[in-house]
Amino acid sequence: MTIKKQPRKPLFLLTNDDGYNSPGITILAEELKKIGQVYVVAPDRERSSISMALTLRRPLRAEKISRQVYAVDGTPADCVYIALQHILRQKPDLLISGLNLGPNLGCQDVAYSGTVAAALQGTFMGIPSIAVSLVGRNNSNGQKYDFVQAASLVRNIVEVLLRKKLPPKTYLNINIPPFPVRGVKITKLGEKRYSPELIKKKDPRGKTYFWIGVGHPRAVGPADSDVKVVDKGWVSITPLHIDRTNHQLVKSQLFSDLQRLLNGESSSP
Repeated sequence: MTIKKQPRKPLFLLTNDDGYNSPGITILAEELKKIGQVYVVAPDRERSSISMALTLRRPLRAEKISRQVYAVDGTPADCVYIALQHILRQKPDLLISGLNLGPNLGCQDVAYSGTVAAALQGTFMGIPSIAVSLVGRNNSNGQKYDFVQAASLVRNIVEVLLRKKLPPKTYLNINIPPFPVRGVKITKLGEKRYSPELIKKKDPRGKTYFWIGVGHPRAVGPADSDVKVVDKGWVSITPLHIDRTNHQLVKSQLFSDLQRLLNGESSSP
């Protein structure tokens, strides 16, 4: 009698920049447990807009909160390092950063976001990675997030990605508008042009301090950009690459001349 081996369940690593106990990551973890093993390794508090920062000048601690949940007193990128090199015994099939409270749209958000940075860090370390953010719906009590529907949608995306592997050095930035959504579109990055507020005040001892506010960003980009697509009710999936080189300019006349001049040669006429 031949005993068939049961297929191995996929292993998912979840992280974020909102903290290990954020409702977004908690609800997403429960949804993904239906199709695989889930480890949550996330900051012990909110670490938004910290990008790819690593903690290099003090020790880090990873506290085990429950069986497969760890809180790290560091950044999202720290969490990915600790998870892959210390906590997980095998390479995860997918790293999911999110569900983030609020969007990460356009070139500026992607540059600042700790959520997107965690997916980039996973990609650097050879793990297929995605970042997922959820846009809240305004109501009288502020922002309302439908994490349950969003988690179900992410599960559908994850199941597809388990069958259709991401190319090397590529990660996904996914933004989900308020439900009901119209569908999914593959997009390019647009822009959210910020006019940051800088508020200057005095503390009780008379010393000056500053608060940086986000201002009111303006969405700019073509119709197929992430900022425009999400605004019209579509889920945006933007493939990002770790190579930021502007390949069109590498062999341009401008940089050919620059190279010659810096090497002490004559530039082209």
